[in-house]
Amino acid sequence: MPLSMTKIAFGSESPATLRAWLESQASEGEARTSTRYLPKRHEEMVGGSLYWIHNHIIVGRSPLIGFEQREDRRWWIRMEPRLIPVQPRRKRAHQGWRYLAEEDAPADLDGEIGEGDVMPARLLSELAKLGLA
Repeated sequence: MPLSMTKIAFGSESPATLRAWLESQASEGEARTSTRYLPKRHEEMVGGSLYWIHNHIIVGRSPLIGFEQREDRRWWIRMEPRLIPVQPRRKRAHQGWRYLAEEDAPADLDGEIGEGDVMPARLLSELAKLGLA
């Protein structure tokens, strides 16, 4: 079972802008974002995904290609330049990235994520407290 990671979609105004940014990288064959440290379990992440968090909700994933060290000693997180929509799931904000085991990852959805398709974090939180989400 491959290991995945979660990361905040910092600077993204919506899942649509995140998708647009990822797709704009397609001509280069991969999208990249940086991290300060190489994950200790990076070898387990082959075949995993980077799950994107937007407004405290996991909204989609990008399959991981690998990691590459930059000249400034930081690391590139290399991924496919696409956003695969997943079942929205509430997730607290965090700095950097966190591991996500396959059994804890949200299921993929068919189709695209539109502006009105992601429930507001506060409402999702209330539904979760009631056992409805």
